[in-house]
Amino acid sequence: MYSILVCDDEKDIAAAIKIYLETEGYKVFTAENGREALDIAAKEEIHLIIMDVMMPVMDGIEAVRKLREDSIIPVIMLTAKSEDVDKVLGLGIGADDYVTKPFNPIELSRKSGDM
Repeated sequence: MYSILVCDDEKDIAAAIKIYLETEGYKVFTAENGREALDIAAKEEIHLIIMDVMMPVMDGIEAVRKLREDSIIPVIMLTAKSEDVDKVLGLGIGADDYVTKPFNPIELSRKSGDM
């Protein structure tokens, strides 16, 4: 079974993604900030991370930078920031894909299956 880590400080969004992905057969972990996500990724076998950008404690950009120091876990950035410069930054620091909010759960599920 593949494990996905969903990191978003908006609990309703994280819970909705978790429910949707679990019905697709994935094991899902959740984190509320980048620091929590890094801690979970270090302890669990994670196959994909869905990472919000704007979060307290440690934002998604910094979390992906730190993750990329020693990990190749695929990362999908999931964020309300939709400007081209934001996408270039996210992909430039090592994210594998970029999905903007609001999003269709089917799009996220298809991207998860591609990883």
